[in-house]
Amino acid sequence: MRSFPFVFLLAIASCDRSSPAPSEDASISSDAATDDAAAAAADASAIDPNKALPPKPDDFAIIEPELPPCPKDMVRVKKSFCIDRFEASLVDAETGKDLSPYYVPARKNALSIQEFWEKERLSVGPPEARDLILPPLPAWQKSRNFEPKATSRKKIVPQGYLTGPLAALACKNAEKRLCTHDEWRTACRGEADRPFPYGDKYAAGKCNIFREAHPAAVLHGNASLGHSDPRLNMVKSGDKPLLRMTGDTRACASEWEGDAIYDMVGNIDEWIDDPEGTFVGGFYARSKKDGCDSVVKAHPFDYFDYSTGVRCCKDLK
Repeated sequence: MRSFPFVFLLAIASCDRSSPAPSEDASISSDAATDDAAAAAADASAIDPNKALPPKPDDFAIIEPELPPCPKDMVRVKKSFCIDRFEASLVDAETGKDLSPYYVPARKNALSIQEFWEKERLSVGPPEARDLILPPLPAWQKSRNFEPKATSRKKIVPQGYLTGPLAALACKNAEKRLCTHDEWRTACRGEADRPFPYGDKYAAGKCNIFREAHPAAVLHGNASLGHSDPRLNMVKSGDKPLLRMTGDTRACASEWEGDAIYDMVGNIDEWIDDPEGTFVGGFYARSKKDGCDSVVKAHPFDYFDYSTGVRCCKDLK
C-alpha cells in the first residue's frame, strides 16, 4: 500500500514530458506550406478551363496516306489507276524511233499494204483523190522487224491501223497495259461523272466526232471500202484535217484532280482489254452522239483499220 504515491508521481512526470512546446522551425514550415497551397490555388484559377481539357476527337485532322503519283505522261483517276493523257503514238521499242502512224506497225503487213495501195489508188475514187500520194514508210521500218512501244505525247498524229494484240504489245513495252472497259469509261466521264467529257449533253464540235466528211467516201467514193488505205487519216475537209493531232481539241477534256485526259471521245477509236474485240470512244467520222458510252464490238481482236488506236492504263503503285 505504501507504493501508490510513488507510482502516481511517476505518471504525472511522464505526462509532462510527452507534450513538448512547438519549436520556431516547425512554425515556419507550416506557414510556408500554407503559402504554397494558396499560390497553387491562385494559379489553378487563372487557367482557361477550355484549354486545360484534352482535345476532342473532332479536333484531330484526318491524315490520308500519300498516294503514289502517276508517270508524267499519265493522269491519276479516282485515286486507283493511271491512264494516258493522250492517244498513243508509237515508237520502236529498241531504238525509240517514231513509227509511221499511217501503217499497221508490223513490217511485212506494212510493206504489203504499201505495195497494194501504190497501185490501187490509181484506179479508185475521183481524179483528185488519185493524185494524193501515199505517206512515206520509213526506210528502217521497211528493212527490219521491230516491236511497237506506246507513248503519250501532245501535238502528235495518233496511231491508227492497230490490231488489239499490237495495241496490247505496245502498252506492255511501255510498262503499261490495256484499260478495262470500266476504267476507260470512268476516266472518260471525269470527276463530275458526266456522259461527255465536257458536260451532260452532246454538243457539236466539242470533241472530234460526227464530222462533215468520211475519208473513204472522199478517196474511194464509198465510205465502206478500202479501210487499210494509208492515206485515209491524211484527208481534209476543206483546209481542216479530219484526224487531229493529240490534244488539239481542247474542249474534249475529261478532268481529274486538276489535270485532264484529252480526246476520249472521237478522233481515234481505242482498243480495250477484251479478247473478243472491243474498241471505245468513237472516231472523227462516226455518226454517234453517245459520248463515253460509245462501244464497237463488231470486229475480232485482230482486226484493224485506219480508225483503230489505243490509250494505255497502268496500276497505281
